[in-house]
Amino acid sequence: MTTDTTEHAHSNDFPETGCSDPVLPPLSRRQSNRLIHLALRTAADLGLAVGYQGGAALVPADRSTDNPVLGLSNLARILSRVDEDRWPDVIEEHFHEILAQLRQGPPTPPTDPERDLIQRLVPRAALPPDWTADRPDFLPGLISVPSTQTDGVVTMYLEPTDLGLTWSDAERFGLANLRRVKDEVEYVEHDDLRLAFITGTPFAASRALVLDTVLRDSLNLQHAPHGLLAAIPARDTLLLHVIEDLTVIPALGVLLNVAARCHARDPGPLSPEVYLVTPNLTWHPATTALPDHTPLRLSPTLETLTKLLATQEPPPTRDLS
Repeated sequence: MTTDTTEHAHSNDFPETGCSDPVLPPLSRRQSNRLIHLALRTAADLGLAVGYQGGAALVPADRSTDNPVLGLSNLARILSRVDEDRWPDVIEEHFHEILAQLRQGPPTPPTDPERDLIQRLVPRAALPPDWTADRPDFLPGLISVPSTQTDGVVTMYLEPTDLGLTWSDAERFGLANLRRVKDEVEYVEHDDLRLAFITGTPFAASRALVLDTVLRDSLNLQHAPHGLLAAIPARDTLLLHVIEDLTVIPALGVLLNVAARCHARDPGPLSPEVYLVTPNLTWHPATTALPDHTPLRLSPTLETLTKLLATQEPPPTRDLS
């Protein structure tokens, strides 16, 4: 079992650019090292036996203890807009808030896992490697974990055997309950593009695991004959574009920009990538990175689709005047 929280960052602006730490963006490497040092010192002052093993969290020195996992990614976003001389106070306040939520003791395991478990997407890098080594990726770097949420505290069950369950049973319960989550959908239209922003809950991005339900219940679609573009930049956001024609190309550009910004600024970062989801709901990269920092290209799968869509475009109208 491991616990995290769902605090929100205080700003959407960007700090230093060009040298962002890969694990704790948007801080620089120097700033992230300072955050880790201050966080370890603050945790020790609070009597928590935790250590840093890489990733974006402080983890219990002894996994068998009830000490929480203290996530640092959201804290990095908070600190990115705070003067560094105030960092010790902000970190102390942040950890005090987390411990206040947990002061009643370890989260009580669900008495009815079939009703209470809900599946959640989590970055693999946010947890110690040996905790997740046997878990497959849903998308590169993202794993699916059964969890519960009580009063803003999310508890992940990395060992469902603690609940008397197999992984497959825990996932089955978690996915069934994830399908019952109600989305908030906002459509954004720009020129001829239409994007759907799925928000409203801390499990909005995790709804990508049950995308067929999202299409049917939230977008009122039974089928997307050409598939979709999809991005899951942060835990509160799922971005979708239903592909109908060659506007998929400018839509890809917009989604790449929005996903990168959300991933860099929002709490609970997941992935800055944009994916092509086929009509049978198989996920593929939408772009291919080239060496030497040259611009992204369409992935082979998306390029093949655009060629098909081009053959379905109406011929240009001839002006006979």
